[in-house]
Amino acid sequence: MKYHQWLEIWLNNYVKTSCKARTCNIYTQAVARIIPRLGEYELSELTLSVLQQFVTDLLAPSIGKPLSASTVNVTISVLQNSLKTAHLLGHVATYEANKICRPRSTEKKVECFSVLEQKQIEAHIKKNKKLKLYGVIICLYTGLRLGELLALEWNNVNMDACTLTVEKTCYYLNGKRIEDAPKTANSLRIIPFPKQLLPLLKTMYKARKSKYVIEADGKPLLPRSYQRSFELLLNKLKIPHKGFHSLRHTFATRALECGMDVKTLAELLGHTNPTVTLKRYAHSMLEYKIQMMNKLGKMFA
Repeated sequence: MKYHQWLEIWLNNYVKTSCKARTCNIYTQAVARIIPRLGEYELSELTLSVLQQFVTDLLAPSIGKPLSASTVNVTISVLQNSLKTAHLLGHVATYEANKICRPRSTEKKVECFSVLEQKQIEAHIKKNKKLKLYGVIICLYTGLRLGELLALEWNNVNMDACTLTVEKTCYYLNGKRIEDAPKTANSLRIIPFPKQLLPLLKTMYKARKSKYVIEADGKPLLPRSYQRSFELLLNKLKIPHKGFHSLRHTFATRALECGMDVKTLAELLGHTNPTVTLKRYAHSMLEYKIQMMNKLGKMFA
C-alpha cells in the first residue's frame, strides 16, 4: 500500500473519529505537506533514513522558506502516529518512526503589559463602559484564554462564590464558530475571581441579551473580531501592540509578583504541570527572588 493511500484511511478512520475538529484540521494540513514528498512510497519503503531526510528538508529546504520547529514537530507526530497505527494493524513489519530526531522548539518570549499599561487599559475600559471590552479586564484577573472567554456562559459564573467555571472554548474553523472542550483536561477548571470584579460582572449581567458573558447585540463573538477590538483599543491608548494572549501572561506575572505559589498559578492557568508554568514565567519571578534573597540577607548582619 502506498503511503498516500494509508494516510487517507488513517485520517478518516482514526483521526476524524477521535480528535477535535481543530486537531483534525492541523493533521490534515500536515498530511498535505507529507504527500508531495512521501506519498508515492510504499509503506515498507519508509525507512528511518527516508523519514529523517524528509524532516531535514523541511527545516532546510533547497527552495522556499524553512518551516518552524513547532510546525515540523507536528508533521513528525503525524508520521509517527500514522506509521505506528499501520504497524499495529500489520500493514508494515517494523516501526522506526519513533527514532526520528526532532528539532528543538524554543520557548516563545513571554510578553506582558507593564503595571502602568495595565492601569491605562483598565481605566479606559471602565470610563467608556463598552461592555464587550469588559472581557479584557476579566482576562487580566483570571488568566482566561481568548477562546475560553468567548465561550463563557452566565451559568458558568457563580457570583455568590466569586468563581468562573471553564467548560468550553471556541475557535473559528472553515468559516464557522466552533465550541469544543478546552485545550486539555487540566483546562477544565474553576477559577476564583477577585470580589472587586463583582460590580463589573453584575453590570454585564443586567444588560445581557444572550447566554454568553461576552456578546454583541445578543450574538456570540468570533475570536478574530475580538482580537481586532483589542488591537484598536491599544492603538487608541498608544500602547505598543501585543497579542491578546499577553493578557494571560500579564495575569500570571502579576500573580507571581503578588507572591502566588507556582502550583496554584499552574492550576488557575490550566497547565498540565507546574514545571511548564515555572519554565514559562521564570523571568517574572526574578525580581521576587531578589526581594526574598535580600530579605534573607538581612540575617547576615
